[in-house]
Amino acid sequence: MSRAAVLLLLRLPVLLLALAAGAGAEAMSIRELRMLETNEKDGKAYASYYLVGVLEGLREGVEASQRNGQKPVFCIEGRRLEPSMARSLYQTELTRNADSYEADMPVQLVMSGALKNSFRCTR
Repeated sequence: MSRAAVLLLLRLPVLLLALAAGAGAEAMSIRELRMLETNEKDGKAYASYYLVGVLEGLREGVEASQRNGQKPVFCIEGRRLEPSMARSLYQTELTRNADSYEADMPVQLVMSGALKNSFRCTR
């Protein structure tokens, strides 16, 4: 199998989650993500895929808003932001701002806050 095919297969779950999110699927709450991690056989992996999908969706949203001339809510500006960072960004934001988030709030809100705090715009 070619390297490109292997990379596509590895990213397929993330792409499917991103498509589902974009197709009007309801956002997963913090509570639902925690339940997924603990109650499903491969829950930790599924939750990680979901977090990567949220991260990539938010990043694409910011890039689209920049293309339309809007000010971005966070800026990568040549810094490293990789899918493998999704879980640590999410967990760090929840830990730092535990009083700001309730269990029924969407995971996207937490990830958005994490990206705003970790990738502040300097220009």
